[in-house]
Amino acid sequence: MESQVKSIFLILVLIQGAHSIEEYVGKLWEVFPPASFLTGLVSENHEVGFLIINIGLFIFGMLYWLLAFRGNYIWAPLILFVWVAIEIMNGIGHPIWSLMKGSYTPGVATAPMLFIVSLLLLKRLLQYFRLKMSN
Repeated sequence: MESQVKSIFLILVLIQGAHSIEEYVGKLWEVFPPASFLTGLVSENHEVGFLIINIGLFIFGMLYWLLAFRGNYIWAPLILFVWVAIEIMNGIGHPIWSLMKGSYTPGVATAPMLFIVSLLLLKRLLQYFRLKMSN
């Protein structure tokens, strides 16, 4: 894949890392029922479950960035599109949740960056595939 897509994806993974730190500091698993449910599936200690999920996500993103772009793997674009979709939902969901609560919610400060970089990555991915299909 083109180097711009690879670079933007790395930025997105790093922002997701910062987002996870913000959510950790704000104890997302204590205030957001879906996060509590998910972390509870991983560990009885929701804080530990949160750390396992988010550290795992970060490691997966970094490994994907290091390895998937080296070859022409058929599954590589699918993972990028799924990651983009999740981050767009993250970027929209946190501000909506904060507006509904009328106050700060864990993750809302970094959510706009996730949204913007995800849209930029989506744009580059679509350009890349249009170009590839036209050749």
